[in-house]
Amino acid sequence: MIDDAVDLDVLIGAWRLALEAAQDALRAGRHDFPAAELRLRSQRLADERGETVRLLGAVARERHMKPFLVRLIASPWETKRLLGLPADALACVFSVDGVLVASAAIHAAAWKETFDEFITRRIEKTGEPFASFDVGTDYPRHIHGKGRAEAIHEFLGTRGIVLPDGSPDDSPDAETVNGLANRKNRALLRLLDDRGVMAFEGSRLYLELAHDAQIRCAVVSGSTHAEILLSRAHLRGLIDECVDGNAVRAEGLRRKPSPDMLLAACRRLGVDPDRTVVFETTQDGVAAGRAGGFELVVAVDRAGEALRLRDADLVIADLGELLERQLVA
Repeated sequence: MIDDAVDLDVLIGAWRLALEAAQDALRAGRHDFPAAELRLRSQRLADERGETVRLLGAVARERHMKPFLVRLIASPWETKRLLGLPADALACVFSVDGVLVASAAIHAAAWKETFDEFITRRIEKTGEPFASFDVGTDYPRHIHGKGRAEAIHEFLGTRGIVLPDGSPDDSPDAETVNGLANRKNRALLRLLDDRGVMAFEGSRLYLELAHDAQIRCAVVSGSTHAEILLSRAHLRGLIDECVDGNAVRAEGLRRKPSPDMLLAACRRLGVDPDRTVVFETTQDGVAAGRAGGFELVVAVDRAGEALRLRDADLVIADLGELLERQLVA
């Protein structure tokens, strides 16, 4: 057992230096040893590195610290093992909302502000009673996962309201579908400035490990503000490609449960679906992964709806859970 007075960060740093020095010595001596002996020594070093990762991870858990500080000393091979990916996997595709960041709440708040302002003015103008936007029912039923125009038409239809589409450059105050969409964008950007957006801790660590393991990573999102969300959550530097709402419009991609967006991410990464792992958080997302022929479909179930996500190959509560499983394996 390591004494509680020992600084774990310092200890990890010392192990990292020692292991890197041993690796450098093997590289320098590669012409001095027979090939069989060099392979044996390399395997012993890899085994020692892996055992050190597991031991330091156990100590970190006992101290209720982040066990994934061990990423500082893990080799690319050991790091890939920690990710819990198939041995031949080359890439990962992540849904942004619910998997990497908790962005649904801020999107829902922006929609509520937009629709409630519109409905209030509508009541003042017509005197007709209209129910306000309900985040708990209207957002998941009529908004989430849909394009902005489709979502607006669908929600307003539940209130018996019909608006013209207008044009994309309509003022946010215009009573058109595009006007409401632009008003929602304005509300979202203001809320991001006021509240910010945070990445899930386990997801950030997972992306950092994937980066260390040289696994290509892409994200998919129906939002046209996915790049902003990733930047505000300080994840953009860990993502190789982004297929968002702008790409959906520009490339004519169908939304989930169609696999179009996931397959577009694979094309951008230059990796086949059967060598790619998909991380989704909705039933439509899981269905898209299945339809696209991906190697592994992982459902991130933060809402305790595992039964609804039963078609996934694996259901977890957080990406950090995959890392925990491998550390104790």
